[in-house]
Amino acid sequence: MIRTSKTKALTRVLLAAGAVALVPAAARAEAPRTDVLNLSASATTEVPRDLLQLRFSTTREGKDATAVQNELKQALDAALAEARKVAKPGQVELQAGNLSVYPRYGNGKTSSSAPQITGWQGSVELLVQGRDMESISRLSGRIQTLSIANVGYGLSREAREKAEGDVVSQAISAYKAKAATYAQQFGYTNYRIGEVSVNADQPQLMMAAAPRFKAMAASADEALPVESGKATVTVNVSGNVVMTR
Repeated sequence: MIRTSKTKALTRVLLAAGAVALVPAAARAEAPRTDVLNLSASATTEVPRDLLQLRFSTTREGKDATAVQNELKQALDAALAEARKVAKPGQVELQAGNLSVYPRYGNGKTSSSAPQITGWQGSVELLVQGRDMESISRLSGRIQTLSIANVGYGLSREAREKAEGDVVSQAISAYKAKAATYAQQFGYTNYRIGEVSVNADQPQLMMAAAPRFKAMAASADEALPVESGKATVTVNVSGNVVMTR
C-alpha cells in the first residue's frame, strides 16, 4: 500500500516536470516573424473655424444670501431674454448654469470660535455658442447685465467631418506608399495590408486673448470683433503590413 502511494506521487512529479520542460520547447518553436512591418502615416489640412463661443458672467455680493441669489437670477434672466431673440438650433445655442452663492468670512470670531460670516457673494454664467458668428458677436453689446468672461473659437461637427472626409484618402495613400517603399527596401516585391486603424485628432477650442474682450461693448450696435483663424484636422492611419516576395 505504501509503495503504491509513493509510485503515484513520483508519477505526478515526473508528469509535472515534463509539462514544464515542454514550455521552452514550444516557445522556441514560435520564432518572431520578420515579414511583418508596423507602419503609421497621417495627413493634415487646415480649415476656418466656424464656431464661436461666448461665456458671459457676473458677480454680486451683499449681506443677505437670498438677496444676492435674486440679483444673480435677475441678471441672468435679462441676459437670456436678449439672447433668446437670436437663438436658433445649431446657429445660436444657449446654456445657463453655474449659479452659485457662498459665504464670505471675516477675521472676527463668534462665541463658538467658528469663523464669522460677514456677507455673501455669488456668480452666474451664460454660455452662447454656434455657427452664426455675427449674431453671437452682437450679443456682446446687447447683453448689459453680464460681462464677457472669455471667448473661444472652434470647429463645428459638420465642418470637422467634411475636413476628415477630404483628408482621409491622403492619409491612406501615404500609408500605402510607405508600405510599398519599405517593403522594397527590405528586399520584398510586394505587401499585403494587415490590421489597420484610422482615426482623427479632435481640434481643441481656441481661447482668445483676454485683452480683446475684457471690456463690454459700449453700445448695442457694437459687435465683438471676430477673428476665428483656422483649425488643424489630422487623420492618422496605423497598423501592420505583411511583406511578400
